[in-house]
Amino acid sequence: MHTVWKGSVSFGLVNIPIKMFAATEEKDIKFRYLHKDCHTPVKYDKICPTCRKSLKEEDIVKGYEYESGRFIIIDDHDLDALRAEAGSKSIEILDFVNLSEIDPIFFDKSYYLSPPDANNKAYDLLRKAMSDTGKIAIARMTIRNKQTLAVLRVFQNTLVLETIYYPDEVRPVSQIPALPENAEVNPKELDIAVKLIENLTANFEPQKYQNNYRQALLDLIQKKIEGNDIQVAPEAPQKNVIDLMEALQASLKETQHKPDQKPSKSPRRKTSVS
Repeated sequence: MHTVWKGSVSFGLVNIPIKMFAATEEKDIKFRYLHKDCHTPVKYDKICPTCRKSLKEEDIVKGYEYESGRFIIIDDHDLDALRAEAGSKSIEILDFVNLSEIDPIFFDKSYYLSPPDANNKAYDLLRKAMSDTGKIAIARMTIRNKQTLAVLRVFQNTLVLETIYYPDEVRPVSQIPALPENAEVNPKELDIAVKLIENLTANFEPQKYQNNYRQALLDLIQKKIEGNDIQVAPEAPQKNVIDLMEALQASLKETQHKPDQKPSKSPRRKTSVS
């Protein structure tokens, strides 16, 4: 596994050397753009629309657009001083809080933290103390020249660092249009909705959730490689249910036939409700 960052965890007066590894990876299938006639991969040039010429890397500078069409230039010398102040190779623990206090909307990326060797007492001590107290740590660090807020928590037998958004990076809910306010809920519909949630409640088993689209795309690619014809199955017609109560009752009836109360492996046919 590739090390993406090296430094230490600053825990009071204790510094714990660590290596950081990406805990997740994108599994999206990526395509290259090709010339339709000869199937050569297309390259994209950086072209100045005013001078009408291709630019090299050394011809490009960073600019901040403070007004429409007006820029100030920020060069590497300007940024070096800021990086010197924020460039500490330390994950500085600021506070300990309960995980339940942080809404998932704040979480961004996950990283595993490991000690330099398997017999690091300070690493084990922090992990055990956090596990026993049930607390997670709010921390600050600099990664890729950017100061980042993060949380440190225990996951299985390791410490995990989750980068999180700053409060001003989370858009306020008040900006979302057409949200219902003080809407009255039909008690009978609410009762059925609650029962439906109870019927669909199960233990979280991540291995049973699969990306069906990605697998179908991989199958299609393999068939293309083998030169087989691709057969596209006709889309099943969707059932339109106009009445909310009818949709709830039909959904509840369907879940009541599942004794193990676990979602079916086959995709559920969606219904639309006005």
